[in-house]
Amino acid sequence: MTSRLGALLVAGPAAAIVAAMLLIPGAGNRAADHLDPPARTDRNVDPTPDLPADIADIFIWHSDGTVKLVLTFGGPSSPSLPAFYDRDVLYRILISTSAPSETAEVEIRARFGRGQRPDEWGVRIEGVPGVTGAIEGPVETTLTRDGVTAKAGLFDDPFFFDSRGLRESRTLGAIRIDNERDFFAAQNDTAIVLELPADRFAGATAPLAVWTTTWRIGGQL
Repeated sequence: MTSRLGALLVAGPAAAIVAAMLLIPGAGNRAADHLDPPARTDRNVDPTPDLPADIADIFIWHSDGTVKLVLTFGGPSSPSLPAFYDRDVLYRILISTSAPSETAEVEIRARFGRGQRPDEWGVRIEGVPGVTGAIEGPVETTLTRDGVTAKAGLFDDPFFFDSRGLRESRTLGAIRIDNERDFFAAQNDTAIVLELPADRFAGATAPLAVWTTTWRIGGQL
Protein backbone atom coordinates (compact mmCIF):
# COMPACT_ATOMS: atom_id res chain seq x y z
CA MET A 1 0.00 0.00 0.00
CA THR A 2 1.19 3.49 -0.81
CA SER A 3 -0.39 6.64 0.65
CA ARG A 4 0.48 10.24 -0.16
CA LEU A 5 -0.27 13.63 1.36
CA GLY A 6 1.31 17.03 0.78
CA ALA A 7 2.05 20.30 2.54
CA LEU A 8 4.17 23.34 1.92
CA LEU A 9 6.24 26.31 3.14
CA VAL A 10 6.96 29.28 0.87
CA ALA A 11 10.63 30.31 0.94
CA GLY A 12 12.56 33.22 -0.50
CA PRO A 13 16.03 32.96 -2.08
CA ALA A 14 17.78 33.03 1.32
CA ALA A 15 15.31 30.69 3.00
CA ALA A 16 13.29 33.63 4.30
CA ILE A 17 10.22 31.51 4.92
CA VAL A 18 7.25 33.83 4.77
CA ALA A 19 4.05 31.80 4.69
CA ALA A 20 2.51 28.38 5.00
CA MET A 21 -0.06 26.66 2.81
CA LEU A 22 -1.00 23.23 1.55
CA LEU A 23 0.02 21.90 -1.84
CA ILE A 24 -0.51 18.55 -3.45
CA PRO A 25 0.79 18.47 -7.03
CA GLY A 26 -2.04 17.64 -9.42
CA ALA A 27 -4.70 17.44 -6.68
CA GLY A 28 -6.86 19.62 -4.48
CA ASN A 29 -5.24 21.04 -1.37
CA ARG A 30 -5.87 19.17 1.88
CA ALA A 31 -4.39 18.99 5.34
CA ALA A 32 -5.46 15.58 6.59
CA ASP A 33 -5.62 12.08 5.17
CA HIS A 34 -7.05 9.99 8.03
CA LEU A 35 -8.50 6.56 7.15
CA ASP A 36 -7.52 6.67 3.48
CA PRO A 37 -8.08 4.40 1.65
CA PRO A 38 -11.00 3.28 3.84
CA ALA A 39 -10.83 -0.27 2.50
CA ARG A 40 -7.44 -0.73 4.19
CA THR A 41 -7.42 1.70 7.12
CA ASP A 42 -10.98 2.18 8.47
CA ARG A 43 -12.04 -0.27 11.21
CA ASN A 44 -15.64 0.14 10.04
CA VAL A 45 -14.65 -1.32 6.67
CA ASP A 46 -11.70 -3.60 7.47
CA PRO A 47 -11.52 -5.36 10.86
CA THR A 48 -7.70 -5.51 10.59
CA PRO A 49 -6.80 -2.01 9.34
CA ASP A 50 -3.25 -1.14 8.28
CA LEU A 51 -2.91 1.68 10.80
CA PRO A 52 0.91 2.06 10.74
CA ALA A 53 0.71 2.92 7.03
CA ASP A 54 -2.27 5.27 7.37
CA ILE A 55 -1.12 8.89 7.06
CA ALA A 56 -3.05 11.23 9.35
CA ASP A 57 -1.51 14.69 8.78
CA ILE A 58 1.57 16.47 7.46
CA PHE A 59 2.37 19.81 9.10
CA ILE A 60 5.19 22.26 8.37
CA TRP A 61 5.82 25.70 9.87
CA HIS A 62 8.64 27.97 10.95
CA SER A 63 9.59 30.05 13.99
CA ASP A 64 12.76 31.30 15.68
CA GLY A 65 14.96 30.42 12.70
CA THR A 66 13.94 26.78 12.47
CA VAL A 67 11.61 24.72 10.33
CA LYS A 68 9.34 22.18 12.02
CA LEU A 69 8.07 19.08 10.17
CA VAL A 70 5.47 16.76 11.68
CA LEU A 71 4.22 13.58 10.05
CA THR A 72 1.40 11.86 11.95
CA PHE A 73 -0.11 8.45 11.23
CA GLY A 74 -2.19 5.68 12.78
CA GLY A 75 -4.86 8.00 14.14
CA PRO A 76 -7.03 9.24 15.54
CA SER A 77 -6.78 6.47 18.11
CA SER A 78 -7.92 5.97 21.67
CA PRO A 79 -5.51 7.15 24.40
CA SER A 80 -5.67 3.59 25.74
CA LEU A 81 -3.90 2.27 22.62
CA PRO A 82 -0.11 2.22 22.18
CA ALA A 83 1.76 3.86 19.32
CA PHE A 84 1.70 2.06 15.96
CA TYR A 85 5.20 0.95 14.96
CA ASP A 86 5.92 -1.43 12.09
CA ARG A 87 9.37 -2.30 10.74
CA ASP A 88 7.87 -3.02 7.29
CA VAL A 89 6.56 0.50 6.66
CA LEU A 90 8.83 3.13 5.10
CA TYR A 91 7.91 6.77 5.75
CA ARG A 92 9.16 9.34 3.24
CA ILE A 93 9.03 13.13 3.57
CA LEU A 94 9.85 14.64 0.18
CA ILE A 95 10.77 18.29 -0.32
CA SER A 96 11.05 20.16 -3.59
CA THR A 97 13.32 23.22 -3.40
CA SER A 98 13.19 24.24 -7.08
CA ALA A 99 10.85 24.04 -10.05
CA PRO A 100 9.11 21.84 -10.97
CA SER A 101 7.47 21.27 -7.60
CA GLU A 102 6.68 17.63 -8.43
CA THR A 103 10.34 16.62 -8.15
CA ALA A 104 11.99 16.18 -4.76
CA GLU A 105 15.53 17.39 -4.17
CA VAL A 106 15.33 16.25 -0.54
CA GLU A 107 14.08 12.83 0.57
CA ILE A 108 13.88 12.13 4.30
CA ARG A 109 13.29 8.45 5.11
CA ALA A 110 12.22 6.96 8.43
CA ARG A 111 11.73 3.40 9.64
CA PHE A 112 11.12 1.72 12.97
CA GLY A 113 12.82 -1.37 14.35
CA ARG A 114 12.45 -3.59 17.39
CA GLY A 115 14.89 -3.64 20.29
CA GLN A 116 15.77 -6.59 22.47
CA ARG A 117 12.38 -6.60 24.22
CA PRO A 118 9.06 -7.03 22.33
CA ASP A 119 7.87 -3.62 23.55
CA GLU A 120 11.14 -1.85 22.77
CA TRP A 121 11.28 0.17 19.55
CA GLY A 122 13.76 2.48 17.89
CA VAL A 123 13.61 4.88 14.94
CA ARG A 124 16.12 5.60 12.18
CA ILE A 125 15.79 8.81 10.13
CA GLU A 126 18.00 9.38 7.09
CA GLY A 127 18.38 12.06 4.44
CA VAL A 128 17.85 15.06 6.74
CA PRO A 129 19.53 18.15 5.21
CA GLY A 130 22.86 18.90 6.84
CA VAL A 131 22.98 15.67 8.85
CA THR A 132 25.82 13.23 8.27
CA GLY A 133 24.49 9.70 8.46
CA ALA A 134 21.29 8.86 10.30
CA ILE A 135 19.48 10.18 13.35
CA GLU A 136 18.64 7.08 15.35
CA GLY A 137 17.69 6.04 18.84
CA PRO A 138 14.77 4.88 20.97
CA VAL A 139 11.23 6.15 20.40
CA GLU A 140 9.68 8.57 22.88
CA THR A 141 13.11 10.17 23.18
CA THR A 142 14.40 13.55 21.95
CA LEU A 143 17.28 12.83 19.57
CA THR A 144 19.78 15.40 18.28
CA ARG A 145 22.44 15.32 15.58
CA ASP A 146 24.21 18.00 13.57
CA GLY A 147 21.88 20.77 14.75
CA VAL A 148 18.67 18.80 14.11
CA THR A 149 16.21 17.63 16.76
CA ALA A 150 13.94 14.64 16.18
CA LYS A 151 11.43 12.61 18.12
CA ALA A 152 9.09 9.74 17.25
CA GLY A 153 6.33 8.51 19.48
CA LEU A 154 2.78 8.97 20.66
CA PHE A 155 1.30 12.49 20.63
CA ASP A 156 -2.06 14.13 21.16
CA ASP A 157 -3.79 14.45 17.78
CA PRO A 158 -3.11 18.06 16.67
CA PHE A 159 -6.00 18.28 14.20
CA PHE A 160 -9.14 20.22 15.21
CA PHE A 161 -12.46 19.58 13.48
CA ASP A 162 -16.14 19.13 14.21
CA SER A 163 -16.98 15.90 12.37
CA ARG A 164 -20.48 15.76 13.83
CA GLY A 165 -21.14 19.27 12.55
CA LEU A 166 -20.01 18.26 9.06
CA ARG A 167 -22.39 15.29 9.01
CA GLU A 168 -25.29 17.43 10.23
CA SER A 169 -24.48 20.15 7.69
CA ARG A 170 -24.60 17.62 4.85
CA THR A 171 -27.86 16.10 6.10
CA LEU A 172 -29.70 19.37 6.85
CA GLY A 173 -28.24 21.53 4.09
CA ALA A 174 -27.27 24.20 6.62
CA ILE A 175 -24.01 24.96 8.39
CA ARG A 176 -23.95 23.20 11.77
CA ILE A 177 -20.23 23.49 12.54
CA ASP A 178 -19.53 24.23 16.21
CA ASN A 179 -16.04 25.54 16.91
CA GLU A 180 -16.32 24.39 20.52
CA ARG A 181 -16.72 20.75 19.44
CA ASP A 182 -13.57 18.83 18.46
CA PHE A 183 -13.86 15.26 17.24
CA PHE A 184 -10.08 14.78 17.61
CA ALA A 185 -9.91 15.92 21.24
CA ALA A 186 -8.42 13.33 23.64
CA GLN A 187 -7.30 11.13 20.76
CA ASN A 188 -3.76 10.24 19.73
CA ASP A 189 -1.54 9.86 16.68
CA THR A 190 1.83 8.28 16.25
CA ALA A 191 4.20 10.91 14.86
CA ILE A 192 7.67 11.67 13.53
CA VAL A 193 8.75 15.22 14.43
CA LEU A 194 11.77 17.11 13.07
CA GLU A 195 13.14 20.58 13.81
CA LEU A 196 16.01 21.84 11.66
CA PRO A 197 17.66 25.21 10.99
CA ALA A 198 15.90 27.21 8.27
CA ASP A 199 19.25 27.93 6.61
CA ARG A 200 19.41 24.29 5.55
CA PHE A 201 17.14 25.46 2.71
CA ALA A 202 19.20 28.57 1.85
CA GLY A 203 19.68 27.29 -1.70
CA ALA A 204 15.96 27.01 -2.43
CA THR A 205 14.94 28.76 -5.66
CA ALA A 206 11.20 28.07 -5.38
CA PRO A 207 8.56 27.56 -2.70
CA LEU A 208 9.26 24.43 -0.67
CA ALA A 209 6.71 21.86 -1.79
CA VAL A 210 6.50 19.13 0.83
CA TRP A 211 4.65 15.84 0.66
CA THR A 212 4.80 12.48 2.36
CA THR A 213 4.25 8.85 1.44
CA THR A 214 4.07 5.55 3.27
CA TRP A 215 5.21 2.35 1.58
CA ARG A 216 4.48 -1.07 3.00
CA ILE A 217 7.48 -3.25 2.20
CA GLY A 218 6.32 -6.61 0.90
CA GLY A 219 2.89 -5.41 -0.23
CA GLN A 220 -0.53 -5.58 1.39
CA LEU A 221 -1.09 -7.10 4.81
